[in-house]
Amino acid sequence: MNRGTTDVGRRGFMRLAAASLAVSTLAACAPGVAKLASPPASSRKALDARAFTAARRYARTPFGNIAYVEQGSGDAALFLHGFPLNGFQWRDVLPRLADVRRCVAPDFLGLGYTEPAAGQGVAPAEQVDMLVSFMDALAIGQADVVANDSGGAVAQLLATRHPDRVRSLLLTNCDTEHECPPAAMAPVIAMSHQGAYVDTWLRPWLEDKALARSPQGLGGMTFCKPGQPTDEALEMYLSPLVAHPDRTHAYALALEENSLVGIGPKLASCPAPMRVVWGMSDTIFSPEGAAYLDRMFAHSRGVRRIAEAKLFFPEEFPEVIAAEARELWSAS
Repeated sequence: MNRGTTDVGRRGFMRLAAASLAVSTLAACAPGVAKLASPPASSRKALDARAFTAARRYARTPFGNIAYVEQGSGDAALFLHGFPLNGFQWRDVLPRLADVRRCVAPDFLGLGYTEPAAGQGVAPAEQVDMLVSFMDALAIGQADVVANDSGGAVAQLLATRHPDRVRSLLLTNCDTEHECPPAAMAPVIAMSHQGAYVDTWLRPWLEDKALARSPQGLGGMTFCKPGQPTDEALEMYLSPLVAHPDRTHAYALALEENSLVGIGPKLASCPAPMRVVWGMSDTIFSPEGAAYLDRMFAHSRGVRRIAEAKLFFPEEFPEVIAAEARELWSAS
């Protein structure tokens, strides 16, 4: 084959490739496409502590400087963590969804690396107000919300008080109207009243990671896989709480009052589609919580139950969260 023939062949190949790409792009944008495509495997790498810390930014709001990590672009998705965790909980979920959403994981007031304003309250209702201000600061008009644990209570309040700001809800094990707070929080609240929770539980777990992963520790109570949470995760979660015990105790005490009392009828009128993914081996929240949410939301998309999963399973099963989010967002 001479050089001229090779150049013509190459040009023809490039034209075919360009045409194929154009057809694929148009097909992806066409109405009626039911699924969001899965991201390439290379984009699914989890963020380790160093990368997550390097990516952390702060949004200035009247409530304080809100720590957050963001990945991706386009329509926003907001990831709300549990207690005593922070946005690092979502480190393996964000990269899996960054190709289809602007994924934003903030730290709540009183937890993680957020710096609350002096005298700022940290009750769920105040967390909602903070999130609205935070969304405004980041120019987010509306978001898909993914939430776990106490973050699920905040998500329900956000969706009912500011329905225009919530496009959809993906709720995992969390507070519900009849289990807010769960009975398992009683000793945490009691110790926090005495200012002893941090020194009695959190500091020993931070200093002895094996203890933290024991049946009596954070790992045994809320994770199902051996070796979880990792040393790295324990440092990320517990270090700021031990460093600021007053904030930590304030957060726990703010959960003492049932922030969801009377919310049932409001959930029924919530316009956002909602999907539940529930860990059935959770000893903090009962399985009835999943059935309650499915029953109360008028636009429920049903429940997926994971037999072995406990409270903080989103950290252990990020592929499940990503798959469920894509399905919900495609159908919304």
